[in-house]
Amino acid sequence: MKVVIVGAGPAGLVTCKSLLEASEEDFPFDPVVLEQEGGIGGTFRYRSYEHSYLVSSKQLTSFSDFRLPLSHSDHLTLDDYVQYLENYAKHFDLHSRIRLNSKVIKIERMSSGKHMVSYVQNIVNSDGKLEWESRPQKIIADYVALCAGLHVTPSIPQISGIEHILRSSDSDGDNYPPAIFHSVQYKARSQLAGRHVMILGSGETGMDLTYEAVKAGAKQVILCSRSGFLSFPKALNDFEIFGMKFNSENPVPIDSLITNLGETAYVHPWIARSHVRWFISDFVIKHILWFLTGTHAGCNQWVGELEPERLGRAYVFLNKSHKAMPYLNRPYRTRPWYLDYISRYIDPPEDSPPLTNFVAELAPFPTHFLMNGQAIFPLSKRKDAVRINKMIIKPDTVIYATGYTQEFSYLDKASCYPSPQDADLRNIARTGDEDFAFIGYIRPGVGAIPPLAEMQAFFWISLIKKLVDMPLSPAYYHLLMPKSARIMYGVDHSTYASTLAKDMKTAPGLIELWWEYGSKVFICYCFGASFTPFYRLFGPFRSEWAPGIIKTEIWETITRRGVAGNLVMGLVPMIFYLTLNTIAYCLALLWRLFGKTV
Repeated sequence: MKVVIVGAGPAGLVTCKSLLEASEEDFPFDPVVLEQEGGIGGTFRYRSYEHSYLVSSKQLTSFSDFRLPLSHSDHLTLDDYVQYLENYAKHFDLHSRIRLNSKVIKIERMSSGKHMVSYVQNIVNSDGKLEWESRPQKIIADYVALCAGLHVTPSIPQISGIEHILRSSDSDGDNYPPAIFHSVQYKARSQLAGRHVMILGSGETGMDLTYEAVKAGAKQVILCSRSGFLSFPKALNDFEIFGMKFNSENPVPIDSLITNLGETAYVHPWIARSHVRWFISDFVIKHILWFLTGTHAGCNQWVGELEPERLGRAYVFLNKSHKAMPYLNRPYRTRPWYLDYISRYIDPPEDSPPLTNFVAELAPFPTHFLMNGQAIFPLSKRKDAVRINKMIIKPDTVIYATGYTQEFSYLDKASCYPSPQDADLRNIARTGDEDFAFIGYIRPGVGAIPPLAEMQAFFWISLIKKLVDMPLSPAYYHLLMPKSARIMYGVDHSTYASTLAKDMKTAPGLIELWWEYGSKVFICYCFGASFTPFYRLFGPFRSEWAPGIIKTEIWETITRRGVAGNLVMGLVPMIFYLTLNTIAYCLALLWRLFGKTV
């Protein structure tokens, strides 16, 4: 069964590896990966920049049966992660399946129901230069998986008059860096040194570039945010309470703190549908943040707060690039000294040299630019808008950190292929079109795409083998985005992974889990987040490596929280949510007694 996989990033690699492992007599999968670039790694290799790190932890990001050493730092540089992917491909002998420099130009459905995949290769011409060959090669495939990634085609909004800022750099010579570019073109701090930089977009990339501009020695840095953001560090840092400093040489990654039992596993459908567990955790977190940092808008976040109705994990993607916050906070932090004595958050140390007085300004998106290159901002009661409208802002560099859009121009329109929005089977495939899948086209609010891509690959294979019972249960894992939101593919990482595991019958039962694997694995499953190894203990994707990974790496991560951390972040919410689910279960029984349909 020939399977064409488009893209050799994390999603494409794990899909290829999973198909090879799932191959059997009735399903002899024969995958081939087509990658238009000259190496594997996708976005992590070709859209990276210096000083860039993953904001998701190694515990969550690593694939289920290929882990990093315990001694490795929790958060990898992008170069480290690309090397990890290279090692993964080598370990599972995937390179023989990958055709580099192979660009897909058309996928069409044949009358037989199979797929004709046409691609061209990048070859060296007679002048010694690379060019795409004129005659396409073709593969007839039984199955197709699109794994080309969310972050490929830049999204660039139109802003009237932005072309006028080009004039301010005309006198600086031909070697001066471009005045307007997308973040995909940013590679090094030297592009920002000595410049007046405006960054459009306050996602994690925008935050990274704000910090990079500050450290590059930019003369002015303006970060523009449409409607605010929710800021958290990727790892919990230091606090002071009543003058006593609570620090950790090995801080806990924020994405490993969500408790599984009661919040992700064993959740009654009424509780899942209402999303009440998200709202309650948001309420608790806001008040803890107010006590520890003086603001509930985010972790030590004094500006850029979201509207109250959108403030929480149910609505937005958590921004875990926290390094720029000290520079953004400086004009706005107004906490009295005596409250700072009661409790205080200590910002993580910055790299050298420290800049104790520099201010990076936050602003709304400009409405337009004047002929002289001055940015005009909307009038608003937002405190950053009030402040910025008292200034004259004339950037000579504008960076679009506005994300990416998805284009599938190579899909034959006459073949009526689905889009990711049409993929009603867990955002992976469309009912009736199970031989065509989207892997990696979701984005978690807190978490990482690669492990979810692994779970998606497992689910797609289960669909092909007809191991999934239909109809599927309702989807309660989508973030609560407004209909006007640009990104509609947001999911809650833990809920989505757990839902796929239940669909595939790989979610463990508590009694069988304890009986077969013992107390240590049982405790990890209850207190841990939705780590993929949990879903490889039972079912068709069972792995002999999973118990050992859970007993070492995941056990170390959970115990690192300490007794107090596991009490506050683990046991207390677990008891509360289990009580809530028990009440819902009892009410459902009473509902049935009165002859009602649940």
